[in-house]
Amino acid sequence: MVVGLAFVATAVSTLFAQSMLVRWTAAHRPHHGAWALALAFFALAGVALSVGTSTGWDHGTFRVFFLFGAVLNVPWLAMGTIHLLARPAVATRVRRGLVWFTVFAAGVILVAPMSRVHGTGIPRGSDVFGAWPRVLAGVGSGVGASVVFAGAAVSAWRFAHDRALRDGRRLALANGLIALGTLVLSAGGIVEGAVGHDEAFVLSLAVGIVVIDAGFVLAGGRSRTVATESHSE
Repeated sequence: MVVGLAFVATAVSTLFAQSMLVRWTAAHRPHHGAWALALAFFALAGVALSVGTSTGWDHGTFRVFFLFGAVLNVPWLAMGTIHLLARPAVATRVRRGLVWFTVFAAGVILVAPMSRVHGTGIPRGSDVFGAWPRVLAGVGSGVGASVVFAGAAVSAWRFAHDRALRDGRRLALANGLIALGTLVLSAGGIVEGAVGHDEAFVLSLAVGIVVIDAGFVLAGGRSRTVATESHSE
C-alpha cells in the first residue's frame, strides 16, 4: 500500500506539473509558473519516497525527500496564491525572497549532518536532522500553509461578493480546494493511530495532491481575466 500510493502521488504530481508547465508557456501567467514548480517539487519528493519505501532509504534519497517534500513545496504553492491575489509589484518582491529562501534551504539540507537512515520505513525528520533543517521545514510549511489558507479566505470573500469579477465563484472554490488539499497533506497524524505512520503519510500525500490538482484545474479557464481585473483594483 505504501509503495503503491507513493507511486500514485508521484505520477499525479508529474502529470499535473507538465500540464501546468504547458499553461505557463502558453500564457506566461506567474501563478501557473509557481504552481508548476510546486508540483515538480511534489513529484521529486514522490520519486524519493517511492525509492526509499521500495528499495530502502539512504542519505541522498532522504535529503531529496525532505528538501522538496517538507521544506519547499508548500511555499511555492503559496507563491501561486500570492501571484493570483496580490498586486504584481508585491508578488515580485515575495518571489525574490522565496528564491533566496530556496537557495539557502537547499544548501542547508545538502550539507546538514544526518543520523543513519536504513530500511523501507519512512524516517521522521526529528530523528534524522538537527535543528536547522527542521526549523526550515517548520517555517516553510507553516508560513506557506498560512498564506494558502488566508488566500482561500480572501478569494472566497472577494470573488463571491464582487459581481463585477467574472468566474468569481469558480475561483473562490478553486482556492478553497487548494487550501483543503494543503490541510489534507498535514493531516497524516490524525489517522496515524488507525492505519500506521507510513500508511497515514502516503495516504494524506496522495489525497492531498489530488485535491490540490483539482483546485488548479478549476482555477484554469478564464482565470487570466479575473487575475488581471483583481490586480487593477
